[in-house]
Amino acid sequence: MGKKVKKETESPPKDVFDPLMIESKTPATVVLMLSSPENEVLAKACDALYKFASKGDENKVTLLGLGALEHLYKLLSHEDPLVRRNAVMVVGIMASNNDVRKLLRELDVTNSLISQLAPEEDVVIHEFATLCLAYMAVEYTTKVKIFEQGGLEPLIRLLGSPDPDVTKNSLECIYLLVQDFQNRAAVRELNVIPPLLGLLESEYPVIQSLALQTLEVISKDRETRILLEEYKGLDCLLNILENNELNDLHVETLAVLGNCLEDVHTLQQIQLTGGIQKLLSFLKVSTVPDIQKNAAKAITNAAYDSEIRKILHWEEVETFLLRLLETNNDDVKIAASQAISAMCENIDSKCVLGLQGIPQLVKLLSSDNEELKEVVVTALTNLTTANLRNASVVAKAEGIAPLIKTLNAQRDGAISNAIAVLTNLALQEPIRASIQSQGIMSALVGPLRSTNSQVQSKAAFAVAAFACDAGARAELRNVGGLGPLVELLHSNYEEVRRNACWAVMVCGSDEVTAFELCRLGALDILEEINLSSKRKNKFSEAALETLLDNNLSQKYSRMGYLSPSNIITNGFYDCGQVKHGGKFLSLEELSKQELTDRRAIIFINAKPQESVVEVPEVSPSVSGRSSKEKPRKGRGKKEEEKPKVIQVAPTILEEIKLENSHWVPPPDYVLMDYINDASKTILPITSTREQVVALAQFVAERMGGPVEKEELHNFCWELDMSEIEFDLKSNIVPIGKIKRGTFYHRALLFKVIADRIGIGCSLVRGKYNRCWNEVKLVEYTPKGLLLPPQEYVVDVMFEPGLLFKQGSAKADQYKRI
Repeated sequence: MGKKVKKETESPPKDVFDPLMIESKTPATVVLMLSSPENEVLAKACDALYKFASKGDENKVTLLGLGALEHLYKLLSHEDPLVRRNAVMVVGIMASNNDVRKLLRELDVTNSLISQLAPEEDVVIHEFATLCLAYMAVEYTTKVKIFEQGGLEPLIRLLGSPDPDVTKNSLECIYLLVQDFQNRAAVRELNVIPPLLGLLESEYPVIQSLALQTLEVISKDRETRILLEEYKGLDCLLNILENNELNDLHVETLAVLGNCLEDVHTLQQIQLTGGIQKLLSFLKVSTVPDIQKNAAKAITNAAYDSEIRKILHWEEVETFLLRLLETNNDDVKIAASQAISAMCENIDSKCVLGLQGIPQLVKLLSSDNEELKEVVVTALTNLTTANLRNASVVAKAEGIAPLIKTLNAQRDGAISNAIAVLTNLALQEPIRASIQSQGIMSALVGPLRSTNSQVQSKAAFAVAAFACDAGARAELRNVGGLGPLVELLHSNYEEVRRNACWAVMVCGSDEVTAFELCRLGALDILEEINLSSKRKNKFSEAALETLLDNNLSQKYSRMGYLSPSNIITNGFYDCGQVKHGGKFLSLEELSKQELTDRRAIIFINAKPQESVVEVPEVSPSVSGRSSKEKPRKGRGKKEEEKPKVIQVAPTILEEIKLENSHWVPPPDYVLMDYINDASKTILPITSTREQVVALAQFVAERMGGPVEKEELHNFCWELDMSEIEFDLKSNIVPIGKIKRGTFYHRALLFKVIADRIGIGCSLVRGKYNRCWNEVKLVEYTPKGLLLPPQEYVVDVMFEPGLLFKQGSAKADQYKRI
């Protein structure tokens, strides 16, 4: 045998590096390894970073600061499956951090992630890619990118993945995406309904819940509800409600069904299959507040359709809603009250809910929950609108006091609706009186000062409703409510301005309130409004007219005209025409002025001094008529021939006005005599024309007699007026003191006496101290047929008693110099 020769081992090539096992204890070193060209190093580095990032949010921030994300982004498209998988895992786990997501958006990582959702990719890649997309889909711009880059189709496909984590992440991402209506339409086109319904049978509750939440969002679209019905989705939902083992899904299921109830066709199908009965039966026995709340919300949304309201009424949904008002949960009561408001649009439901529900709602007005209080008064508003019976139920349930108290609530919605309810109640006289007696006018002052336009509008409207009584107007004056009401006339909101004008019109229907409104500037504001073609309205015009009609002194000063219906009463004064923008002074303010050489203020006061003298009933008395009796208008009646029934005494309102004034005007006894004499001599005349002629002659005789036209310039009435002013030491002259009067003196006296004895006439101011009276007289044809009334101008200056037909040359000559 030959000698054995030792075989030499082959030495490794000189250019090959021996494997090196490295143990790194810092993440920075591992991050550096992400730049390695070796796949094994990259895979192990990614795996180590995944474990590090999984330990907490601080570690994710550390890796972000070390620049790991930029390297990982590049590895998402690495050719080695293991490296790609591990890189996706790290990115997916790190995406839970907000700062990481921000950088991922800057790197535009969505396209790379979507590419990882291909069917051939590893399940782990699917899991973490969908996880990262779910984290990022919270932000709107990422939703847009996912949609534009075709991410919806692979996400919907992965709903059928055998891995529950992939399914859950994909479903969560879809849920976030469908919050945008564009994506809802897209997922519907991609047939998302069947896989979602299939997930309702998943063994994982979180997946079932997410599926229901997604169905709730997409079922807001009618097209989706139709597909749900086609795929028997409604049956699946009702089956879940019937299964007590799935009670943790009942709230979400009910939310989906609530959307389905908004569609008439869908609701009819549910009704035909007995689904509504099943639903209501389930709701009646459920005591879970969230279920009860969501059910009420579903009814609210569905009840906006009239046909659905009918179906819900047939199924007696009102009973369920009324029962919810008795729960101890405020959120449930709020939802029930909102549903009641919606169901009130159905007349039959309104009656049922009114009789049984109003007492319960009234009790809830005492709640400390402001939101509950607001929805309750909203429900009461809807229940009492155009329904007098329900309004009576509110009053019987002692709801007036808590409603008035609600005017001090913190929420503007509660205040405005409480006012609306009270206004609805005010349509019935007894209830209105009850509300007034409980201080409604005082309570409205706060809302009138509100900065909320809705509250302002409702408050002004309420003032118009309640100020129809003198007592209510007096209360509003005394509590300072007229000031804020006048301020609302400045509002830029048309509804507020219109209602404020309406309220001013109602409040200005008595002299005292009208005078106070004028003092606060209402008249100037209304004139300004009526000059604007955009701001004026019928109410502003009516309000201005009402204020002037109840403040005749100011009306005559501003307008230069008093109609036959404007009866001059005690306290009237003619201070001449006020220039535009000038201030109209009260009689008391004028009385404090020193004697001047300006035009005298002509004052009317046929009211005797406050001394009571008993007069036998059989003796003629000019003050025998009650102040409530209307002036006589008939002719030739027996009682009109008796001068004792002529109304000379001032009205109660006039007496109050004069008594409360600081300056007490002197009585004009001469004017009283004029009125008594005219009553005795003119009233017995049966012809209206002859009465007008007689009165014109009567006035002319008391004012210096007829004046020749050629001698008018020699009729020195000014000197006489100056003497009277000097004797009285005042610019205010009672009309009875004037013995030489010109046009405006005589025309005013004619109007004063005519108003007292029942002759209808107007008073018109012209230029240069010209004034005249106009009367309408009825004439007959030779055959005795009645002709339309003709208007005449009465001559009380040149040929007293002469009547000029309106529009004639002689009438025009009389009016002008």
